[in-house]
Amino acid sequence: MKQLSSNGNPWGNGSKSPPTLNNLFKKFFNYKKNAPKKPPFHFLITVSIVIILLSVWSSVYTVPSDSVAVIQRFGKFSHTEQPGLHFKLPLNIDKSTIVAVKRQLKQEFGFSTHGNDARNQSSRQTLGLKETQMVTGDLNAALIEWVVQYRIDEPTKFLFEVREPSETLRHVSESVMREVVGDRTVDEVITIGRQEIESEALSKMQALSTKYAMGIRIDQVQLKNINPPQPVQASFNEVNQAQQEKEKLINEARRDYNKVIPLALGEKDQRIREADGYRLKRINEAKGDAARFQALYVEYLEAPDVTTKRIYLETMEQVLPNIRSKIILNHTEHNVLPLLHFGNSKLGELK
Repeated sequence: MKQLSSNGNPWGNGSKSPPTLNNLFKKFFNYKKNAPKKPPFHFLITVSIVIILLSVWSSVYTVPSDSVAVIQRFGKFSHTEQPGLHFKLPLNIDKSTIVAVKRQLKQEFGFSTHGNDARNQSSRQTLGLKETQMVTGDLNAALIEWVVQYRIDEPTKFLFEVREPSETLRHVSESVMREVVGDRTVDEVITIGRQEIESEALSKMQALSTKYAMGIRIDQVQLKNINPPQPVQASFNEVNQAQQEKEKLINEARRDYNKVIPLALGEKDQRIREADGYRLKRINEAKGDAARFQALYVEYLEAPDVTTKRIYLETMEQVLPNIRSKIILNHTEHNVLPLLHFGNSKLGELK
């Protein structure tokens, strides 16, 4: 159906009759005259060169030393490229995605570090403490901050198997941490159970990451600050201070105990050993004297005179060296005293 003009004429020439051949030729030549001119040849060459340069520029890419490039051809995974300079098909036929496989990444829960990627950290203001609020096994509340350090182990799984793997890892980490903390008391969480919580959370997070085919290897789970809720934090700090004072006094008492008791025990053992040695000495000396007396008595029975004279001589041999002045008298002399000069000398009488 022909479309009518604004005045109802289907021919558009102001009359109800069809246009003549002459009028048609006039319109054709007028159109040819007013038609846009073709672009010049050098303009086409310039555009072609620009397109070629852009294609070459888009086909060259560089992979950093700590990363690999995942190549997609028409949106489908093709292959991976190692670090270095590489080429790909231009015009978005090949698409390269750089994945840092040797760089250690981290996600922070409950706090944020300056300079870290905003996708890998959380803020108490935005989360309203929901991420850090946990309930322990004894139904106490605690605010727990932790860090998960991980690496991208399989880049193809990291890109194609799970949608938003970093966000999935955040949910997995929070779920596992709530489960692990919920199996322990608040005292274990704050004091002695930190290493057990870290190791158990690490193993469970890695198991879930492998199950979900996220392509992530978790290196470390580290607990940071563990605090009670704000309304009871002052009372909890007082309890901790009292407990620390108690531990301090106990340690001081143990120090004094270890300083005094072992010394007394050592002196006791020393005295016992000295007494035991003295006892053995006296017993051995008594046994030796008895054996010598028995041997001397046997000799005396065989030759009493000889034995008596030998005993006398041996006794004098021991006594005489200790006497300063010695006077030897004949038993037949009686008038010796007037001839002696006594002075300060000592006389020895021999009977």
